[in-house]
Amino acid sequence: MITGIKGARVRRAVAAAVTTGAVLTTGALTAAPAQAVTKPSITAKGGFVMNNSTGKTLFDKSMDGRLSTGSTTKIMTAKVVLSQPNLNLDSTVVIQKAYSDYVVANNASQAHLIVGDKVSVRQLLYGLMLPSGCDAAYALADKFGSGTSRDARVKSFIGKMNSAATSLGLKNTHFDSFDGIGKGNNYSTPRDLTKIASSAMKNSTFRTVVNTRSTQQKATTKSGGYRYYTWTNTNPLLGTYSGAMGVKTGSGPEAGYCLVFAATRNGKTIIGAVLASTSPDNRLADAKKLLNYGFAV
Repeated sequence: MITGIKGARVRRAVAAAVTTGAVLTTGALTAAPAQAVTKPSITAKGGFVMNNSTGKTLFDKSMDGRLSTGSTTKIMTAKVVLSQPNLNLDSTVVIQKAYSDYVVANNASQAHLIVGDKVSVRQLLYGLMLPSGCDAAYALADKFGSGTSRDARVKSFIGKMNSAATSLGLKNTHFDSFDGIGKGNNYSTPRDLTKIASSAMKNSTFRTVVNTRSTQQKATTKSGGYRYYTWTNTNPLLGTYSGAMGVKTGSGPEAGYCLVFAATRNGKTIIGAVLASTSPDNRLADAKKLLNYGFAV
């Protein structure tokens, strides 16, 4: 039996222990709230990011603002080619002088295709998407458009690009070129371009092509010999951002610096676009910021 002053001290110690235990128990059950992820600031005029599986918007900056797209246009070029019925990726195309004349006249990015060479449709897709070859884009438009003249076939192909945009429900996208060298009426938005890319990424060939850092392709020459084309992807995310899997760069006097991007981490795929950034470095920084944010939220 505990009595007197000594007993009082023991009772106070027991009470303190009980109180401390209650505090510790409460603390263990009530975790500190997670720190909010800060929405990033980007230099690009427009940006958009979504969860590719759910379609949920994760970031937007002027997401429906119409802007010039530069060579990100070629995402739709590839999508239209790959959606052709009974497509044979190994069918060949003979490179015409008109294709090389076109890139020279427009000082355009090119795959440096040689007149008379026979290249496959699959190889042209690599030449289109890796070095951003406007000559490859011209060859594909000529191949898959309809008409008795080259101009008619090209016009037909661009029509297919616009029909594809309409079928995706895009109201702020219009193409007047097969490669992004427009005539003043070639535009899209960060959200629309992301949706085009998301649709294109459903195709396994497209995914393989845009996720390729470099490739060497063997082509048959006019004389019956062969040559190798070596193409390196212009997408700076590949090899520098963990999980990056494409998609396409773009640039131009009107477009500024653009990048449509996608990456997968832990089963989550983020896809998005930045349009009209101020430099190649800022374009890359903007894309990485948005990817990081997309994975964090």
